Amino acid sequence: MRAHRVPLGFVFRSRAKEEKAPADKAAVTDSKQTRDPQAPKGRPTPKRSEAQTQRRSVANTPTTRKEASKRNRDERRAAMERQRQALANGDERYLPARDKGPVRKFARDFVDSRFCIAEFFLPLAVIILVLSMVRVGSLQNIALLLWLVVILLIVVDSIGIAIRLKKQLSTRYPDLPRKGAVAYALMRTLQMRRLRLPKPQVKRGERP
Repeated sequence: MRAHRVPLGFVFRSRAKEEKAPADKAAVTDSKQTRDPQAPKGRPTPKRSEAQTQRRSVANTPTTRKEASKRNRDERRAAMERQRQALANGDERYLPARDKGPVRKFARDFVDSRFCIAEFFLPLAVIILVLSMVRVGSLQNIALLLWLVVILLIVVDSIGIAIRLKKQLSTRYPDLPRKGAVAYALMRTLQMRRLRLPKPQVKRGERP
């Protein structure tokens, strides 16, 4: 029988070239293919409102130190104006941190709803000072006695306010922090009603 001779190049040829060629061809073909406009871009398209906000923030960004300082001054002035209005109308959003919260609001209303001897301390102190300056022994003795009586009445009244307020706070707000609320209320009693800030939101005799 006649044997068929098989070329050696067919048996021992490199398969790496044959496998690499289609890959290279596919890469070239893929690089020349244009992307479908409807195909996803790999990231979500921003909404119109978001795009406008981004453009506005970029446009409003200060470019110089002078503009930045002017903007900071304007922002501080606006914040102070909001705080001033909040102190007048009791708006909780813009009150200072020491006045915020239901506990502090109740403490203010508790004090504002009653007469406190401590709020008359300044006018009484002026009267006592005038009496003590008169060079009459009896009037000076009366001034000293009045001074002692006023101090004693303020201490007794403040103790009573502190006890009642502490009891009310523990009953109404058992789960909220109440630290410093009583001292905050007692400091408010030392101010005359019309000078208190935030402004009183309750009338005298009205239960908070």
